[in-house]
Amino acid sequence: MSSAGAGFIHLSGRVRITIASKVTSPINHGLRILMRDLQTVLGELPELTELSDDNVDIVVRLASEEDVVPKHPEGFSFQFRENSLGTQLQIIGKDDLGLVYGILYFTERYLGIHPFWFWADQTVLHQERLTIPIEPYESSVSKVRFRGWFVNDEVCLIGWKDSYPPSREIWEHVFEALLRCRGNMVIPGTDLPKSGVHFDVAAEMGLWITHHHAEPLGAEMFLRAYPGKRASYQEAPELFEHLWSEAIEKQKDHKVLWVLSFRGQGDKPFWENDPSFDTPEKRGAMISKVIRRQYDLIGKSVKDPVYCVALYGEIAELYKGGFIDLPDDVIKVWADNGYGAMVSRRHGNLNLRVLALPERGDTGKHGIYYHVTFHDLQASNHLTMSSGSATFLKKEVEGAFAAGADDYLLLNCGNIRPHVYTLDILRTLWNEGTIEIDSHLEQFVRNYYEEGHVSLKELYRSYTKAAISYGPNPDDLAGDEYYHHPARRIMGHWLQGKGDETDERLIWATGEVSFAEQVRSFARRCEEGLAKWNNWVENCDKAIYILGENDKKKAIDQLRFHGALHRSGCEGFLWLCHSYAAYSKKQYPQAFVYASQSLWSYEEGLHVLRGSEQGKWEHFYRADWLTNIESTVRNVDTVRRFLRMQGDSPEFFLWYKEYLMPETEKHIYLENTHRNPLSDDELARRLKVYFEKSNQA
Repeated sequence: MSSAGAGFIHLSGRVRITIASKVTSPINHGLRILMRDLQTVLGELPELTELSDDNVDIVVRLASEEDVVPKHPEGFSFQFRENSLGTQLQIIGKDDLGLVYGILYFTERYLGIHPFWFWADQTVLHQERLTIPIEPYESSVSKVRFRGWFVNDEVCLIGWKDSYPPSREIWEHVFEALLRCRGNMVIPGTDLPKSGVHFDVAAEMGLWITHHHAEPLGAEMFLRAYPGKRASYQEAPELFEHLWSEAIEKQKDHKVLWVLSFRGQGDKPFWENDPSFDTPEKRGAMISKVIRRQYDLIGKSVKDPVYCVALYGEIAELYKGGFIDLPDDVIKVWADNGYGAMVSRRHGNLNLRVLALPERGDTGKHGIYYHVTFHDLQASNHLTMSSGSATFLKKEVEGAFAAGADDYLLLNCGNIRPHVYTLDILRTLWNEGTIEIDSHLEQFVRNYYEEGHVSLKELYRSYTKAAISYGPNPDDLAGDEYYHHPARRIMGHWLQGKGDETDERLIWATGEVSFAEQVRSFARRCEEGLAKWNNWVENCDKAIYILGENDKKKAIDQLRFHGALHRSGCEGFLWLCHSYAAYSKKQYPQAFVYASQSLWSYEEGLHVLRGSEQGKWEHFYRADWLTNIESTVRNVDTVRRFLRMQGDSPEFFLWYKEYLMPETEKHIYLENTHRNPLSDDELARRLKVYFEKSNQA
C-alpha cells in the first residue's frame, strides 16, 4: 500500500508489485529477494499481481525504447509516474542483470539491507513504512566491465552442512552477496563434483561463468577422463580437444567468459611431465598453439564469445619474455602474488617479484586476478582478514587500473564470511574505480553495527598494524597460516632427527641459516607479534564490553575472532620455539612444559572457531583443513609425548619424583602405592608452577 506527500512515496503494509516483462530466471530470483526483503522490513508479504500498472505500488520491468535508462549493459533506473493510487515507483532495467541490480539497489537504499547482510549478521530493522523521495535515479557504469569472485579454497562452505557438494541454499546466499556488490561473474567453487548445483544456480541468477586457469574452458581434467593415459597434448591432441569440445557444447548457451590456458595436471607447468620442452621458445610455442586451437573451437560454436587468458605463474613469465602469441581480442588477466601485491608470486623459496602488470604499449584488454584470501602453506591468510591495509589494497588495485588492467577483476573470495570488510573495499573499487578509505570505513561500520562506531573503526584500522612483518616488502605480513604450516614443518624436521640440517622449506622466511637459527628467527618474530596482538585484542575487548548484545556478538565474530586467532597462533608458535631451544640444551622437563603451553595456546584457536559457530553458523569451521589448527594441536601433542619419553619413561613417574614429590616422601615411598602417573596436562601444569617458583628463587 502506498501514499504520497510533499515529494515522497510512503509504502507500508502489503505492497503491490507487478512485473511488466517476461520473467526470466535472473529476474525471478530478483523478485524472490525483493518479496523476502519487503516482508522482513514491513512485516507483510507483498502481493505479486498481474494488475495493470495503474493499480500497483511498484512496477518492475525491462526498458522500452522510450525509457530514460542508462545505455550501458546492466544499467538501471528508478522512474516515477502518477496513477490512480498516487505516485508509483518503476524499477527499470536495461537487461536482466540490470533489472536485478535495480531491485537489489532498491532494497539497499530504502530498506537498509546491505550487500553482506547475511555474512556479517546485519540486524535488519522493522519499519512501519518506507519513505521514498520522488527523485529519478540512473545507475552509473562500473569501472570494471567483468567483475566477480572465485569461490576458492571454500572448505568452510563445503563442511558447513552435511550435504556434499554444497547445497542450493548456500550458493544462493553466496551469489546474492556477489550480485549486491554489483558483481557479474563467478568461478563457483574449486574442482567440485559435476553433480553439484553450483554452476546451475550461478547461471540461473544471471551471472557470467568463468573458469579456473587449471581447468581451461571448464573442461574435465585430462587424467580424470583418461586415467592411466599420459597427459601430453603433443601425443594425443584429439583427446584434449574432445574434452574441450564437450565443455563448449555444454556451456555454449550460457553467459561464459572462456578461459584459454594450458597448464599441466594438478595446476603446475606442463613441462614438469614432459621434459622435452626444455626452452622458453618450445614452451611458449606449445602454449600459443594450444590457446589458438581452443580459441578457434569456441569461435566455431559460440556467437560473440568473450575470451580471457590467465597470465599466471610461468605463463606470465613466458608472455613477458615474448614467447607467447595471443589473439588480439583476448582479455589478458594478470595475477597478484597472493598477498595483494601486483608482482609474481613466491614459489617455495624463489621470490622474483616481477611486476605482474601490462607494460606500456601492450595493447588490447587487460584485467587482474586478485586475492583477499590465499592458501599457500606458508604465511597466507585463510581464516582471517587480509593483513594488508586498506591503503595498500587501494594503491595496488588503483595502480592496476592506471596500467590499463581494468576490463576484468576476479577476486579470490574464499569462504566470504571472514573477509567481508576486504571484499567491500574491492566492491567499491571495481564499481567506482577509486575509494576514499576513511569515509568507506565509516559507512561500512555504520552499515553493520548500531553503536560503538568510533572504537570499531579504530579496530579495523589498527588490525593490519598488528600483523607480523616477516620480510622487507610491504606485503610480507603474516596471516593465520604463518603460525601453523611453518610450525608443523619445524616439528616434522625436529622429530625426524634433522636438527643439524637447515630446513630448506623455511628459507623463504628465515634465510639460509642453521635450523636452530631458523627456529630462533620465528621465535623473535612471534615475540614481537604477540605483544602487538595482545594489545589489539585487549583494545577489542574494551570496545566490545560497552556494546549492546547484537553488536557485541557481531564484533566478536567479525573482529575479535581474527585477532584471537592471530594471538593464539602467535603464542603457540612462540612456546614451540622455546620448547625446541630447551630440548637442544637437553632440558627435557622444561621443553615438555613449553610444548604443553604451546598446545594450550593452539587449543585456544580451536575454542575461537567453535565459539563462532552459533546459530546459523553451526559447524561453519569444522572443515578447517587448510590452516588446520586441529592438525597443529595434534602435532604439538606428539612433540610433548616425545619429550616426555626423554627422561620420564618408562615409569612416567620420574619427573614427578624429582621435581614435585615432597622431600620427606622421596626416600620412603612405596612404589606399589604410586602406580598412576599424572596425565600430560596435569604434569605440565604442576611442573610449570615448580619451574616458575624455581626461577623466582
